Amino acid sequence: MSMNVGNASGEGDVMVEMNTTPLIDVMLVLLTLLIITLPIQTHAVKLDMPSASQTPPTVIPETVELAVDFDGSVTWNGAPVDRATMDSYFADAATKNPQPEIHLNPNRLAKYDAVAKVLADAQRLGVIHIGFTGIDQYN
Repeated sequence: MSMNVGNASGEGDVMVEMNTTPLIDVMLVLLTLLIITLPIQTHAVKLDMPSASQTPPTVIPETVELAVDFDGSVTWNGAPVDRATMDSYFADAATKNPQPEIHLNPNRLAKYDAVAKVLADAQRLGVIHIGFTGIDQYN
């Protein structure tokens, strides 16, 4: 009597292993192509700058000091104004040629909402020369 200890004929359990080397190669090629074809991200801000051939303005525009206090009150050149009066000043400033430069100086403790309303009113009424002053108080 003989005993069969191993499978000498090669039949039975077949070892199935997939060769992953070609798959990895294809994935690396696809990744490389993806990186190459992606557009380069530029973090540029497009600004309409004046050309060098323009002459400086001969008429210096007037300057308006506009301040927003911590309680939301607004002053126009040092005089307290309500919102309706400020809107009429903005409408008057928008019709002037050249428009006056409005220097907005919000108090450090002023609420964002109050300053945003002033800026929205200025934009709605056509004022385009407006900027912030007093930035050194935030340092």
